[in-house]
Amino acid sequence: MEAQDSPRAANYAPRPASHFLSSVVTKFYQHILALVFAVDEINDNPQILPNLTFGFHIYDSYSNSRMTYRTTLDLLFKSHHFVPNYKCGIQKNVIGVIGGLTSDTSSRMADILSLYKIPQISYGSFEPEVKNKVKFPSFYRMVPNEALQYQGIVQLLQHFRWKWVGLITVDDEGGEHFLQAIETMLSQNGICLAFSERIPKNMHLYTNIHEIISGRRTILPAFMMSEASAVVIHGETATITWLGGTIGAIRIIQLIVPQFKKYTAAKVWITTAQIDFTSHIFLKIIDTDIQDFHGAISFSIHSKELQNFQDFLESVNPSWDNADGFISDFWEQAFSCLLSNSTVPTDIHDTCTKEEVLESLPSPYFEMSMTGHSFSVYNAVYSLGHALHFMYSTRSNCRRMEVMGTLSSSMVKPWQLHSFLQRVSFNNSAGDKITFNEHGELVAGFDITNLVTFSNKSYIKIKVGKLDPQASPGKELTINEERIKWHRGLTQVPPLSVCNDHCYPGYGKKKKEGKKFCCYDCAPCPDGMFSNEKEMETCVSCAEDYYPNTGRDQCIPKIPNFLSFEETLGIISTFSALLFSLITALVLGILIKHWHTPIVKANNRSLTCILLISLLFCFLCSLLFTGAPNKVSCLLRQTAFGIIFSVSLSTVLAKIITVVLAFMATKPGSKMSKWVGTRMSHYIILSSSVIQVGICALWLTTTPPFPDLDTHTMTEEIILQCNEGSTTMFYCVLGYMGFLAIVNFTVAFIARKLPDSFNEAKFITFSMLVFCSVWLSFIPTYLATRGKYMVAVEIFSILASSAGLLGCIFSPKCYIILVRPELNNREQLIRRRI
Repeated sequence: MEAQDSPRAANYAPRPASHFLSSVVTKFYQHILALVFAVDEINDNPQILPNLTFGFHIYDSYSNSRMTYRTTLDLLFKSHHFVPNYKCGIQKNVIGVIGGLTSDTSSRMADILSLYKIPQISYGSFEPEVKNKVKFPSFYRMVPNEALQYQGIVQLLQHFRWKWVGLITVDDEGGEHFLQAIETMLSQNGICLAFSERIPKNMHLYTNIHEIISGRRTILPAFMMSEASAVVIHGETATITWLGGTIGAIRIIQLIVPQFKKYTAAKVWITTAQIDFTSHIFLKIIDTDIQDFHGAISFSIHSKELQNFQDFLESVNPSWDNADGFISDFWEQAFSCLLSNSTVPTDIHDTCTKEEVLESLPSPYFEMSMTGHSFSVYNAVYSLGHALHFMYSTRSNCRRMEVMGTLSSSMVKPWQLHSFLQRVSFNNSAGDKITFNEHGELVAGFDITNLVTFSNKSYIKIKVGKLDPQASPGKELTINEERIKWHRGLTQVPPLSVCNDHCYPGYGKKKKEGKKFCCYDCAPCPDGMFSNEKEMETCVSCAEDYYPNTGRDQCIPKIPNFLSFEETLGIISTFSALLFSLITALVLGILIKHWHTPIVKANNRSLTCILLISLLFCFLCSLLFTGAPNKVSCLLRQTAFGIIFSVSLSTVLAKIITVVLAFMATKPGSKMSKWVGTRMSHYIILSSSVIQVGICALWLTTTPPFPDLDTHTMTEEIILQCNEGSTTMFYCVLGYMGFLAIVNFTVAFIARKLPDSFNEAKFITFSMLVFCSVWLSFIPTYLATRGKYMVAVEIFSILASSAGLLGCIFSPKCYIILVRPELNNREQLIRRRI
């Protein structure tokens, strides 16, 4: 790019070096036109460079290192014959260089331009080396950071859950850097490489195809042999040209070799931003078709349509020949015709009418819409223009009092432009903000495009997403799946790209020995675990109050397990408790009604009432065990049961001891008469009961029972229970009752031979035998059951032991009172005693 003093005089003269090859990539001609369009706009805009005019020279490197160095030196020092470091002939005031398209060309240019600190803005380079600001301090890139693109590739693969992917790249330094970076990122994100194919950098397309057709290559390329549906292609446009030619050659081979017919190129091709879909003139010879890449997903340099750009393209025609050294080659190869001044024999091609229009060309040869690289060229020209404008504005303000008139372009030194380029920030005509970061890279993202092809070998690119570096981490990539058109040969969309079939819900992954981590078997989830999504790494446990269903693909809420009043077992236990309570109340009523009869008087009436009342509460306390546990019921269940039962056993003990003492007091000379009486019996009840009360009080103050949920014991049910707080205290309560029962049984067994008329010892002995049998069987049964059945066992033990006391002790009395009242008199009792 040049800055000239002639006001607004457009001076652009593309001047290519002498022809090195006869063919050009016609599609890249738009890059030249974008530069011309941008220069024209700047020169027509008095607000940017009002007293200067942009000019330019265009050189073709022919993708050759030697020609790149030659043309770069020629640009700086002389038009046709050059002597390095000497400016001979026409003076060129070069303020910046835009190029090149490939990373190799950019780095070769930077080798020379960096020596003279001339700003170089690459519009397509992704080479890691040339972004080193220490080695190339004058290098700028009109493209985003390449690391962002790597991150976008990984997020794209994750979005579609493609875990088994292939890589194709060029076998050079850039390709090696890409492989090292992407392989690490893929591995960290659980993605495996199905294959990694390196294309020799200097392999000519002709050689590759010839090897396949001639049969010297008997093995198909890895991308054809692999079952991976997703293939990432890294490189430059030549890479996709090689790939298209290879697929076309393989298609010919498949017609000859039957075993190759099963392989298909129906893949999801994922291309990087440096790649453009073009057709080479040689590809017309073989059966290659852009439709092989239908459905490809591409990371593209962000672009927008520019106002008047299409009108500008429509105005292009071969009449530019005097000023444009490229248009003749472009026109002849694009339209397969010869211009009148061509040196090629006219019988080979038709003669060009010059009425041909660019719009009629298929997309692989020329696009009418603005491409990403052309948009970068456009922005690069404007970046130099705004930097130059900023520099002139600054100087004019500083020297307004010293210099009269305008500044000359000869005063501009290229190295002076760097400080202004680094700070340049403007909005282009499409509304995008253009600025560079500290590494000289464009602060922008990428477009995600989808290639849609047509039968006429043309295509369009549909924007289906974007890669935004300003988004929150992990969400830089956004994709609109509904807009994506997939390859027509795929059997499923979105396609699968995995080492094996997905693990469906209910299964987890199991590693295959000797295989990559993406290859695995699917194993059913173990007991208590589930997976509700495809491709879950491991099965997970349900929440504590849930359990997996039969298919183990979802969790079902556990059924609450407690002894309810509504269920059969609860109804039976409640009915039994109320029935026995009613019977106890009736027995008490009968005894009170016959309060003054000999049989009631003979067995200590006050103790009998205490015993019956305590038995009544024993039956009623079993109701605390029915229903959903709550804080109050948990506190009262075991403590109330323990205290009331202790009172009952203490009363029985007082009765039997009173009887024994009464018989001992009747013996001549006995001193036991002072111990006989109600005071002694009440003291026994109080002293025996207060110990149990103390145990329960200690229990409630230290580790009281509380409502709890047992989510682990039963698979499909959650047990609503009372946690005893302290198992030791619980068994202390039971142990003390057992101790009282053993004492009662021992004393009653000793007193069993006393006269029947005044003695309850035999009945008490039998009742204690029933009591001990019930509670001895209770312990192992209680420990062997869970949930509501454990509660039912305790209720049964309470009811059975209480009913044993009630039946064994009071049924004989009630029998005499109700059935044999004639025996309920003093004479009968005395007679029986004698």
